[in-house]
Amino acid sequence: MKTLNRRDFGVAVAAAMLLPVTHARADDMEVHIDNFTFQPAELTVKVGTTVTWTNRDDIPHTIVSAGKFRSKTLDTDNQFSFTFTAAGDYKYFCSLHPHMTGLIKVE
Repeated sequence: MKTLNRRDFGVAVAAAMLLPVTHARADDMEVHIDNFTFQPAELTVKVGTTVTWTNRDDIPHTIVSAGKFRSKTLDTDNQFSFTFTAAGDYKYFCSLHPHMTGLIKVE
């Protein structure tokens, strides 16, 4: 077994310090669809966060943010996920029940 001398150890430490830093993935967040509402109706997340919507109603719903994302029709317990890669406000609604609205603020 080879042992590292001080010089080799110093080179290894310096090389490790020069490696690119990787960031932990942003926390994933959840929104539930229940009783014709998005819960929470407003959510603030960091860039890189994935939000997952879960339909807990016994009727279908969709999640639509004009020009940004659109889910398929979600039956009970179906999910839709979207990863937010740019800061901004993302207003969304259910295209089947347009009175259902929500907002994701991405910082």
